[in-house]
Amino acid sequence: MSRHYYLTRSGRLSRKDNTLLFELTNKEEENNLLDSTNILPNTELCTLDDLIASDGLGQLSSTADLDNVGNTNDDEYKAPVRVSERRVIPIEDVDTLWVFRELDLNARVLNFLSQHKIPIHFFNYYGYYSGTYYPREHLQAGYVLVKQVRHYTIRKLRLIIAKEFVQSGLSNILRNLAYYNSRGIELTSLIKSIESELSNSSQAKNIDELMGCEGRARAIYYKSFQPIMRNNVDFERRVKQPPDNMVNTLISFANGLVYATTLTQIYRTQLDPTISFLHEPGYRRFSLALDLAEVFKPILADRLIFKLFNTKQLNEKDFAQDLNCCYLKTSGRKIVLREWETRLQTTIEHRRLKRKVSYERLIRLECYKLVKHILNVEPYVGFRAWW
Repeated sequence: MSRHYYLTRSGRLSRKDNTLLFELTNKEEENNLLDSTNILPNTELCTLDDLIASDGLGQLSSTADLDNVGNTNDDEYKAPVRVSERRVIPIEDVDTLWVFRELDLNARVLNFLSQHKIPIHFFNYYGYYSGTYYPREHLQAGYVLVKQVRHYTIRKLRLIIAKEFVQSGLSNILRNLAYYNSRGIELTSLIKSIESELSNSSQAKNIDELMGCEGRARAIYYKSFQPIMRNNVDFERRVKQPPDNMVNTLISFANGLVYATTLTQIYRTQLDPTISFLHEPGYRRFSLALDLAEVFKPILADRLIFKLFNTKQLNEKDFAQDLNCCYLKTSGRKIVLREWETRLQTTIEHRRLKRKVSYERLIRLECYKLVKHILNVEPYVGFRAWW
């Protein structure tokens, strides 16, 4: 089974026969010798298993929270591997590469990754998503592309899909609020306000009105973050570009993870990632990933944020302030990435398929549902959490 690799050290990536070879740069090796407090010594290119094996924190344990109704399928995990300064990785073992530090690579490596259909997601110095190396499309279908364009250009057809993105996203937000409201956190007034916006969205006559409903509902939703996180952190409103506090920083980082994961799943289908329905298609961005991310941000990103702060896995020492920008330190990113990978591989019992499906797989299934819709096989109904 192929898996995600998270590169949290600076280094050099090259091709070695039919494998990838990762080596630390000299500067990074010097930093490792000087930094005796690093949370993950001797680890550079790593998966979830590597993080567990190297940091001495033991196995991941289930915490009683909103998301742990499913189980991680341990049979799918490979044995933990201890990583040193060099790592040879079989190409068949790689699903996606995530780069969070400086990386030296050449065209030979990019061609090799393209042959094996492996995307690379890049994050900048502050940990925010900056771009993706997207291999050549390998599942292109002209008929699907024509139908996808048709559903974008015809306003009525576009609005049907866009409404489903917004309404399923708001339904998942309401599910989060209902969970915490039932556990003693007074959120009734916020729930009613968002339900009102959800009702208004069904009456929207164009994309602008729909985006207005979504934006107002999100602003109301963010007012719940402070009480949900038990007042452990200060958070008044959403601020980005740049984030100004720990919560805004984590929201931006987690949303970037959702966006990149969604883009990877789109790549595994016949959909064109540049033709969207809710967000306007633009230059140099995969706007369809933004559309689908709206459905899964409440489930993946927001629940992740609540858990990390409520279980005190993250605190002030994992963040740094640079002028007017707050960002995650390397130690904080590793904590988030470990929890993120666990969340992606956690499974739920799918109501329709009658089998266990991982959160990551749910995104792929959402893409398939969209394909069926634009081919007039089955109307698209956005994913709504029931737990």
